[in-house]
Amino acid sequence: MSGGIDSTVSAMLLLEQGYEVVGVTFRTFDSMKESCLAKEKGCCTIDSIMEAKRNAERMGFEHHIVDFRDTFRRCVIQNFIDEYMAGRTPNPCVLCNSHIKWGELMRVADEYGCDFIATGHYARIAERDGHVYLRTAADTRKDQTYFLWMLTEEQLRRTIFPLGDYTKDQVREIAWQHGYEKLSVKKESQEICFIPDDDYRAFLRANVPDYNERVRPGEYIDAHGKVLGTHQGYANYTIGQRKGLGIALGQRAFVTHIDAEKNQVTLGTNDDLYATELHFQPFTRPRDQVITESPITAKVRYRSQAVEATIKNESCLEFATPVWGITPGQSVVLYQDDLVIGGGIII
Repeated sequence: MSGGIDSTVSAMLLLEQGYEVVGVTFRTFDSMKESCLAKEKGCCTIDSIMEAKRNAERMGFEHHIVDFRDTFRRCVIQNFIDEYMAGRTPNPCVLCNSHIKWGELMRVADEYGCDFIATGHYARIAERDGHVYLRTAADTRKDQTYFLWMLTEEQLRRTIFPLGDYTKDQVREIAWQHGYEKLSVKKESQEICFIPDDDYRAFLRANVPDYNERVRPGEYIDAHGKVLGTHQGYANYTIGQRKGLGIALGQRAFVTHIDAEKNQVTLGTNDDLYATELHFQPFTRPRDQVITESPITAKVRYRSQAVEATIKNESCLEFATPVWGITPGQSVVLYQDDLVIGGGIII
């Protein structure tokens, strides 16, 4: 329970379905910056933790606060730092879901004698041929399977997604009907929970001891290696970035490649960001099962459309049509119809 509308309504629905519910809120990163508290955003603040506790008490079930900060820093934050310092753009939510929200929380569930864990994610679970798969949510606008692809079949067998068949508007209506008017109109956070001011560059400067030595001004180059100008350190840029480049080339320029070792950032046009092939770290499939009865599609970012693709080998994927902004460090998630059949980290 984060203190937000989705996990709170999930608890309501579980109670109505007859489940015995135990509420758990975990501390991952306590940011006490005024910007975070003032905007009431993120799942990390003390206010959110206490809101979750009050909601559990109001609904009449026990609630526990669990400290996962050490594990979160080691598994999620350190990976976030390492990836940016290697010139890649990580997705911390993917690791948090697999290592914290399921990995650590499953252990806590065992301690409390709970058979299942439930979250407010918009996703569903389906069983096919004796195997359990992650299935996209009924509300395709809110579907969050992109962030959950690392979950194992064993974890899915012990998971309930109460909101999987609901739209966000329906969830807001349920909160309103149950007397949670403030939750029904509360704005949602789009920020990383441990960076509440949305400034990852400042976070890196504050958390990498030798940041200024490693992230120094370097060369902007074009696709042919021609020097175009000077950038302010490779870690300050991401693939597809257009604003804040500090260079005028007579046409719109985009970041198309980052080379951390050479401290070079390649600039190009929007067209240069389209590609039909990507390489990735070996991806997972449920029990290594290959599904072949219909085409595979793949997503390279949360808000992108899934595009028909072909698995060329264990580390290469080819798209039927060009895909924009393939970014090392992000996830590629594979779908067959509405089932998640695997995923990987883009190299």
